[in-house]
Amino acid sequence: MRNTRPARPSRRAKPAHSSAREGGSAPAGCVWLFGTHAVSAALCNPRRVFQRLLLTDQESAILQGADVKHRPEPELVARLVLDELLGPDAVHQGVAALVKTLPDLSLAEAVERPGPVLVLDQVTDPRNVGAILRSAAAFGAACLVVQDRNAPEETAVLAKAASGALEVVPVVREVNISRAIEALQKANFWTIGLDAGGGLLEGASLTGRRVALVLGAEGKGLRRLVRESCDEIAGLYMPGDMESLNVSVAAAVGLYELVRERAPSAYHNAATKKPI
Repeated sequence: MRNTRPARPSRRAKPAHSSAREGGSAPAGCVWLFGTHAVSAALCNPRRVFQRLLLTDQESAILQGADVKHRPEPELVARLVLDELLGPDAVHQGVAALVKTLPDLSLAEAVERPGPVLVLDQVTDPRNVGAILRSAAAFGAACLVVQDRNAPEETAVLAKAASGALEVVPVVREVNISRAIEALQKANFWTIGLDAGGGLLEGASLTGRRVALVLGAEGKGLRRLVRESCDEIAGLYMPGDMESLNVSVAAAVGLYELVRERAPSAYHNAATKKPI
């Protein structure tokens, strides 16, 4: 959470160059991030390489507590400059950063992290993927696996929807989702396709197992070969009148079901915990 007391940047900010007003596209291998959560999280990510950091004077407090030794000198700009650079629909909150896309991580490397895994079968909406990343970070998922050709690239829209989670949950891109599921099974994951037509997803029955949840695209659901590759098909308990959920909501509910057995009987959120 950003400190409400204004703070000076750790370095003296320099005026933005005129190039800040020219165009809104990023060079190859780079992406513009905007919004306080997305940029703050990127500043705290040692794997993130910055090219430029633009902010209004009111948002200079974003640098407080951030390690900016290897970051470019911040450029103070008028809010109108960011509007022109990022487009009228960008909710930039007075801060933007040009960064290199995150380096690729292999599936074998990603699953060394603790927690369940989420696998997306052709989920293409960047806002949905961003929201799923946010839930993955909240519930301690190890990584998010997507199909390389049918998943959104790392973009400002995805990062904004993820609200900082893009910096903490690795995204693994695989050519073939069925083969990725097979690799997870060989790594002792129990793979569950979250879809209708099976039993109910019950976290208690999965105690002691490491789980990978596989989710399909809106409307289409899981493709046949992906569905057949899973160890089990399970659905969510929904006693109401709706028969389905948005994929990002389904991911959040599924992850909660997996972790709720480990929840303490009384939960007190630490005052010092930084919300995502």
